[in-house]
Amino acid sequence: MLYSIKNGIGGHRYVTLTNDEIQELKALIQKGGKGYRIKHAQILLKLDQKPENKTWTYDRIKDAYGASRTTIAGIAQRFVMEGMEAALGRKVQENRRRKVTGDVEARICAIACSQPPQGASRWTMQAIADELIRLEVVDYITDTTVCEVMKKTKSSRGL
Repeated sequence: MLYSIKNGIGGHRYVTLTNDEIQELKALIQKGGKGYRIKHAQILLKLDQKPENKTWTYDRIKDAYGASRTTIAGIAQRFVMEGMEAALGRKVQENRRRKVTGDVEARICAIACSQPPQGASRWTMQAIADELIRLEVVDYITDTTVCEVMKKTKSSRGL
């Protein structure tokens, strides 16, 4: 089925639901389940381009369901581009992966427990980060990330 999305006032996106989709969303809301799925179903129903929804602006939807404008627009867009199931679910967060692997953690600990650089009495977080980059263990890492790893491992940095 082809879905349509309409940009309304202020570029806000609205959708056109079929009667079957409306009934499916209402059944989901009545049945209950995961809170965000119900909230997304309620938002989709209010985004439907029906005359009785004319007063449901993004601001009113935001206030009624505690969702940001970005979330509301995302639900509409996922509905049109990927279908109902995608709109009811949560947005896929592709960048939510571990940036520091176990191998990198081990190298951080090994560096921290080794002799400090010449002229220094101990390793600093920045010096460890610089050493990881110099050794080509990682392309980029911040001293804050190194600090988080060190806290997690409860390392003494060789002291």
